[in-house]
Amino acid sequence: MARLEGVKAAKTKAEEKEKMEFQSFWEIRQKDFTLKTTLDKQKLLESLVVKFGALSELEMQLKNKLITDLLA
Repeated sequence: MARLEGVKAAKTKAEEKEKMEFQSFWEIRQKDFTLKTTLDKQKLLESLVVKFGALSELEMQLKNKLITDLLA
């Protein structure tokens, strides 16, 4: 017994919809990861700026790198 002609088309349409939903979800996750990374860098920079006392050479390099990354 053969399937109706529209069954394959409906199945393909459903698969395409799932694929589009997955791509949309993946794009949202990538944007979220980028925002979280930026926020983490900002928090780290803030902790270095607020720190009392002199910063070590390594901390100064990190601070300068974070400033450069956030302004780029």
